[in-house]
Amino acid sequence: MKMKKFALASLMALTCSAAFAQQGAPTGAAVDPTADEQKALDALKGKVEGVIAWSTSRANSHHDIWLMNADGTGAHALTNSDNVDWFPRISPDGSRVLFNRSKGGWVPENDANYPEKWDLWTMDIDGSNQVKVVENATWGTWRPDGKTIVFSRAGKVFTMDMASKAETMILDGEKAFNKSGVILQEPNMSPDGKHVAITLRGSMRETGVWDLAKNSWTKSGDGCQIDWNFDGSKLYRVNPTGNGGTAAPSEILWFSAKDGKQIEKVGFFGIPKNVRLMDLPGRRSHEYFPRISPDGKWLVWGATDKGHDHDMFDYELYMWKIGEPVESAARITYHSGNDRWPDIWLGKVPESATAKNVAGAAADIKSQAAAAIVGGVSEAKMDELIQAINKLTDAVNALTRSQMDKNMAAEGAEHIPAAQ
Repeated sequence: MKMKKFALASLMALTCSAAFAQQGAPTGAAVDPTADEQKALDALKGKVEGVIAWSTSRANSHHDIWLMNADGTGAHALTNSDNVDWFPRISPDGSRVLFNRSKGGWVPENDANYPEKWDLWTMDIDGSNQVKVVENATWGTWRPDGKTIVFSRAGKVFTMDMASKAETMILDGEKAFNKSGVILQEPNMSPDGKHVAITLRGSMRETGVWDLAKNSWTKSGDGCQIDWNFDGSKLYRVNPTGNGGTAAPSEILWFSAKDGKQIEKVGFFGIPKNVRLMDLPGRRSHEYFPRISPDGKWLVWGATDKGHDHDMFDYELYMWKIGEPVESAARITYHSGNDRWPDIWLGKVPESATAKNVAGAAADIKSQAAAAIVGGVSEAKMDELIQAINKLTDAVNALTRSQMDKNMAAEGAEHIPAAQ
C-alpha cells in the first residue's frame, strides 16, 4: 500500500511538473501604485536620462526582453519569442543588447547551469537585427570597449571577440578549485580585466573574486550576484540577510575593493553599517538582481514579498539614487507577472540602423511626391513613387522598435511586436 501511495504521489508530482514546465511563468496583470509609490515615481521623472532593459513574463509566459526609460516610463517589448529570453546587458555605447535565449521553449532559470540549453544573442536597442552570437552559453556581459564579451559554460569562463568570434577560456573552475562539479555563475570581469567576480554554485556555494594573474581566490561571503561598479573600486552583491517577507530574506551589500580584493569584512559580529547598500523596509524586501549605473550614481534592482524563484515570483523593479534616503527609492514596475535581471544604461539612446532606414525611405517618398506635384504624375514618376513607398513599407516592417513605440507608451499603450 505504501509503495502504491508513493508511486501515485510521484506520478502526480511529475504530471504537475510537466504541466508547470509547459505553462511557463505567470503572466499576471497590471496593478496600480499606492499614493506613496506614485509620489516617488513622479519625483523620479526627469531626473535621469537613459534606459533599463529587463526580462518579464507580463506578455509572454516564456519571458521577453523589454525596455523602458530610466524613470519607469515608456515600457515596451523588444522580443516576442517562443523561447525564454532573459539576462539582458546593454552594450557600452547603448546601441545593442546581449541576452540569453533558450534553445527550445520553456526552460527555467535553475537550468542556467546547463549551457547546452542556452545560446547568447544580440539585437539592436530597438529590438531589430536579432542574431545568435554564441552557442551553448549563459551569463553574457560586455567588456568596456564593446568589442569583447565574457560568458560561462557551467564550470568554465570564456571571453569572445565579437568581430572574429574567437573564444578564449580564462578560467576552468574544477582545476582552479581542485573540486569536481563547480559551477561558475554570472562571471563579471573587472574593468581593468585583471579579476573576475563570480558566484560559485554546484559543489561550492559562495561568492568571491578570482585573480587571473595570480590564480588565486578571495572569498567575499555567502549570497550571490557579485559585480563591480564602473571603475572597479567597489564590489556589490546580494547577501542572505536583512528585511523581507520570505523564509530567506536578502539585502544588497557593497564593499571597497583594492587590487581586486574586498576591504570590509562580514563576519560573526554582523554587517558593518557602511556596507549596507539597499534593504527596503517592509515586506517587499527580498532583494535580487542589483545593477549599478555606469556613472555609479543609480541602483536598479528587483524585490519580492514572497517566493524565491527568480523567473516565477512577482519581483518588482526599483530605481534609487545612491546616497539618498531609502524611502526615496521608486518602484518602477507595477505588474504581478515576473520582472527580473534589469540593466541600466545612461544617455540618449543611439538611433538604430533600421530607424535610419525608415527616416531615409520617408525622405525619399517626400522627395518623389514633391517632384510628382511639380512635374506632373507621369507613368515613370508614378513607378518611382511606388518603389519609394515599397521601400518605406519594408523598412517599417523591419523596424520592430522605433520612436512610435515611445509615443504609444507615453499615451499608455504597450507595443507587442510580431513574432521573430
